[in-house]
Amino acid sequence: MSVDIRTTLEAATRASQIRQSVIANNIANLDTPGYRRRVVAFEDLFAKAMAQGKVDPNELQAQLLAPMDSPVDEKGNDVSMDQEMGDLVKTAAATKTYMKLLAKVYKQMEAAIG
Repeated sequence: MSVDIRTTLEAATRASQIRQSVIANNIANLDTPGYRRRVVAFEDLFAKAMAQGKVDPNELQAQLLAPMDSPVDEKGNDVSMDQEMGDLVKTAAATKTYMKLLAKVYKQMEAAIG
């Protein structure tokens, strides 16, 4: 099985961008009664596809989920600013890593062409 690292990194970067938007939406709804936080699944889906030998990064899409496993406050809201900020920091670090790796891949491609 051959996995195109460039396409995979691009898919992961797209998932990170979606995750950042979802986190921002969760934060924006911090005080909205009845709002339940959303999360983005990508890494687990990718790992499962890899284990099954069915990896096509062009078809692998991030999924939006509402886990419903967080404690809710008196308004029925389960958004925690601490949780969201932690997720935002992790997402920013992952995005930075994906971008650095993509830059290396492109540099290698440029060297191969030149």
